[in-house]
Amino acid sequence: MLIVTGVVEVDPDGIENAKAAVKEMVSETVKEPGCILYEFSQILGQDNRFRVYEEWQDQAALDEHFATQHMQNFRKALSEVGVISREIYRVVGGEKLPL
Repeated sequence: MLIVTGVVEVDPDGIENAKAAVKEMVSETVKEPGCILYEFSQILGQDNRFRVYEEWQDQAALDEHFATQHMQNFRKALSEVGVISREIYRVVGGEKLPL
């Protein structure tokens, strides 16, 4: 199993559109083979920051996830809401690696 986790910060004016994109992304991703857990949450008191936490069966499942149409749609939506910062990491064998 591998874990993906981190924080995405969006322009405050894009929060509602980001939430809609996240909702669709989660809905589709949890159906994917190899997806054990996939969650996004808003950070309390910092509404324009979202924590992501994912568990994947293996790297192959994560690679397939990156190639899905809903991932492409999500990337496009994020580009439209204005990502201020993105710090996402893959955790493998206890080691935190940039994604």
